[in-house]
Amino acid sequence: MIIASVISVPQLIVFIVSVVIIAVGGLGLLTARYPVHAALFLVMTLFGVAILFVEEGAEFLAAVQVVVYAGAVVVLFLFVIMLLGVDREELASFAGDTVRVVLAGVGVALILAVLFIVATGAWATGAHSSAGKLTTGSNVGVLARSVFTTYLLPFELTAALLVIAVVGAVILSRRMVAETSVIEPRQASEGREVQQ
Repeated sequence: MIIASVISVPQLIVFIVSVVIIAVGGLGLLTARYPVHAALFLVMTLFGVAILFVEEGAEFLAAVQVVVYAGAVVVLFLFVIMLLGVDREELASFAGDTVRVVLAGVGVALILAVLFIVATGAWATGAHSSAGKLTTGSNVGVLARSVFTTYLLPFELTAALLVIAVVGAVILSRRMVAETSVIEPRQASEGREVQQ
């Protein structure tokens, strides 16, 4: 096996396990019938990516992946799903179980093909980094220096975009609550008139 000569066998096993976790989570995300199940499959996929970060020596990015994406972003998705009131009865049924089986089969075949290509081809292992491993400072220090110097403007724009999204969600939820509280007394008074 060509890959085993480039990386150690335990690293290869961790890589294959994380790829399987990511692939199963991705397929589950695409084929999930209910939005809540899709969000849980997204969590599974994000945990698989965090495993890859740990394997590459980026422990801080793995922790951020779990806390920010698997934690906060998925909770935000679930909040939006619950806010919109998507019920199981309201969802349109899938075209059929045969379509699901065909899609799952194609996905498994693609995964097996990629694993075969990676296992037999030397080109699939990639080249070594021209910069080499980081020797100056820790992973967190280099990342912080990069974020707050080179990428300061995109970082600030992303923070502003997230604040705008949260304010928009609060405004939408308050508007929905106000509309339902106005409708309910009107319906109650109409019901009394019909009974009298």
